[in-house]
Amino acid sequence: MPAPSSSLASLRPDLAESLMEFDFASDQARYIGHLVFPVVPVQKQAGNFGKIPVEQLLKQASTARAPGSGYSRGNWTFEPGTYNCEEHGHEEVVDDREAEMYSDYFDAELVSAMRAQATVLRNYEQRVADAVFNTTTYTPTPVTNEWDDATNATPIEDVESRVQAIYDASGLWADTLIISQKVFRNLRSVNQIINRITASGAGNPAKAEDVTTAMLSAVFNLPKILVGGGTKNTANEGQTFAAAEIWSGEYASVCKTSDSQDFKDPCIGRTFHWAQDGSTPTAIVETYRDESVRGDVVRSRHDTDEVTLYSSAVALLSNITA
Repeated sequence: MPAPSSSLASLRPDLAESLMEFDFASDQARYIGHLVFPVVPVQKQAGNFGKIPVEQLLKQASTARAPGSGYSRGNWTFEPGTYNCEEHGHEEVVDDREAEMYSDYFDAELVSAMRAQATVLRNYEQRVADAVFNTTTYTPTPVTNEWDDATNATPIEDVESRVQAIYDASGLWADTLIISQKVFRNLRSVNQIINRITASGAGNPAKAEDVTTAMLSAVFNLPKILVGGGTKNTANEGQTFAAAEIWSGEYASVCKTSDSQDFKDPCIGRTFHWAQDGSTPTAIVETYRDESVRGDVVRSRHDTDEVTLYSSAVALLSNITA
């Protein structure tokens, strides 16, 4: 049976919203991709855009004005950039017989919607993580003592050296440290971190569990500590479950991110999102009937392209976890 067109599918915002009540919010809360590569809406599926070089953004100009004369004016130089949004989607079948058999235990349609949307968003998170922790794009600087070595690790010096390196290369001050959940949990036990928190007045943690991202922000003097906590199953179908972090514990990224859609605000990258085909950044949910399997199909999808913009705004650390 040929696949139905989008026009035959019914949009299901009720399912998309109900997922939040199905404790899906706690799963999504561990994702940071949309914070690392903020979403920019675009009117076309693919196109060109102008990227302002950092040296142009920081260019000085004389602001003094003599009577009768004009004011100095900016003259931006753009570098060409391109994006090409790609559709990502996943389907789950709600078999009529199984839905009836298990109706006393759970809502099969809701569970299927959760699985479909989770698959799409997990893959989006992985694409952003792959772009940031990319040893081909960025030459990583290995730390001398891994950050799971509570006695000897020196993460403060490791991070500060990369902050200074980014400034020397681009004139930008990094504002973000990106780490995995495992690395965050290790940092909470590092002697240097505990001592600095206490000495700086950022807090007085009696145990590792008391250390927060806000405390780490004060210690590293970085406004944002982004902790990627998403998990994936790396085992093949039918094999024993094998948990793995989406954001690798082997790396940490010191970088410049943005909270705005202004392209004059330089950052590591952005997510271009095309909505004209019904897509939403958080993955739309829709359903259609498939009699060949005697069931309803729940589909989740979105149209995005994750584009790295300013590679000079990133410094990658490696050898983070032994």
